[in-house]
Amino acid sequence: MKVFLIGSAGGVGRRLAKLLTDGGDQVTGMTRNPAQADTVAATGATPLAGDLIDDSTDALAAKLAGHDAVVFSAGAHGTGMDRTTLIDGKGLEKAADAAALAGVPRFVLVSVFPDAGRGREVNEGFEHYMRVKKTADVYLTGTGLDWLIVRPGTLLDQPGTGRVTAGVAIEYGDVPRDDVAGFIAAALHERALSRVIVELTAGDTPIADAVKRARP
Repeated sequence: MKVFLIGSAGGVGRRLAKLLTDGGDQVTGMTRNPAQADTVAATGATPLAGDLIDDSTDALAAKLAGHDAVVFSAGAHGTGMDRTTLIDGKGLEKAADAAALAGVPRFVLVSVFPDAGRGREVNEGFEHYMRVKKTADVYLTGTGLDWLIVRPGTLLDQPGTGRVTAGVAIEYGDVPRDDVAGFIAAALHERALSRVIVELTAGDTPIADAVKRARP
C-alpha cells in the first residue's frame, strides 16, 4: 500500500511511518519544516515538503496522486487559535478535498476524544481546538471518501502494550502513542473498517482483534 502521511514528524506520525515501512508499505511523509526531513527519512518514509496553509488544493492533490490512502495526523500543537483553525480545521478540509480530486479513496483522520480535558481547568485555546476538531470530523464524514476517524484518549509517550480498548463509544482514558500508531497501521489494511468513528484508549484487547471488532 502507498500511504501519504500528513504530520509524519509528529508523535503519532513518525511511529506510524516506521510501522508501515517495516511492514512493507511505501510511505510518503509530508512535512512543512525542512529540518524535519531527516526525522521522516529515519522512519523509512520518503520526506516531501508540503504546507497545509500555503499549498492550494490542486497542489496538494498533485502530491497525493498515485497513493492508496491518506493519514491526517497533523496539528497546530498549541501555536495559537488562528493556526489551529488553518491546520486542524481548514487544513483537514483541504486534504480531504485534495484526496477526492486525486482519486485517493482511503482517508484516516487522527482526531480527539470528546471528553479530553474534562475534569480540569481548560483555556480558551483548548476549547477552540476541540470545536475545530469536531467541525473537521463533521466535514470528513460528509465526503464520499472511504473515511475512518480515530479518536484517541490522552496521548502518552510510555511504551505501548499492543493492547487497546476500541469502539464507537467507550469510557475515556489514556493511550500510548505507540498503540495509536499500531491501531491505525492495522486499520488501514482492514477495508471493512470504513466510514466509522472509533474511540481508542489503553486496554486488554490485542490491536488486531480490536480492529476486527470495531468494524461496523
